[in-house]
Amino acid sequence: MLEDGRIVAVKKSKIVDGGDQEVRQFINEIVIFSQIIHRNVVKLLSCCLETEISLLVYEFIANGTLSKYIHKQNEEFSLTWEMTLRVAIEVAGALAYLHSQAACPIYHRDIKSSNILLDDKYRAKVADFGTSRSVSIDQTHLTTLVHGTFGYLDPEYLQSSQFTDKSDVYSFGVVLAELLTGEKTDVRVMKDGGKEEIMKVANLAKRCLNLNGRKRPTMKEVVAELEGIQLSVNTSNHAHQNLANVAYVQPQEITEAWDVVSTSTGPCTDGGSSSCDAQPLLTVKTV
Repeated sequence: MLEDGRIVAVKKSKIVDGGDQEVRQFINEIVIFSQIIHRNVVKLLSCCLETEISLLVYEFIANGTLSKYIHKQNEEFSLTWEMTLRVAIEVAGALAYLHSQAACPIYHRDIKSSNILLDDKYRAKVADFGTSRSVSIDQTHLTTLVHGTFGYLDPEYLQSSQFTDKSDVYSFGVVLAELLTGEKTDVRVMKDGGKEEIMKVANLAKRCLNLNGRKRPTMKEVVAELEGIQLSVNTSNHAHQNLANVAYVQPQEITEAWDVVSTSTGPCTDGGSSSCDAQPLLTVKTV
């Protein structure tokens, strides 16, 4: 906690003195963050590299990692299908921003569910930019030693050591598959999501995981598809709600309406000189 009462998160180096590689990652993270302004990227507030243990100070993200909501039992709270789609869109939007809207294109290089945080409103925040790299606009790839988390690594990158924007797309595809098939998530997806929507997201994840990077969509295209699915979900929910509102009429109101017709009497003219009691036009038997 800071003096003004704000809660922050502090990341400190694991190695005391001589941890050059880790210090370089901290410095790289600072440089990367200086180029980023996006609501779905965690904010770096301050740093200290001149002490025995290097420190980075971030905004505190209250609800922890996306991973724990996918893979660990949480009886108090679980993501709904609607929230899952929103989180996927927010992460995809942050990556699309890094790839094509930041001052220079940025490759995250370590997208995974444990590097995606959820704030107090369960909005996604992409974190951990220690291995990220910015590239010039005319560059199509980055040749580096293979680094990342196995299971999320692009197979092409593993073979060639060439990291591209489509390598981040592959990692995102793994996260999307986790959101659909995680132990805790799977039950909720089948309960809340429509079959057509689930299949669309599953097919998108499959395309992101194509072994041929050129056949994977860009993150911009991923965002557009997910937003289209989200729109169809919202439209469908709105339509169902309207149908429910129209269909819900109190049985008592129906009975009363028919009673007015079935028991009323009115004038029966005979040359305008007399009137007589009218018989009900319709007899209604209420059940």
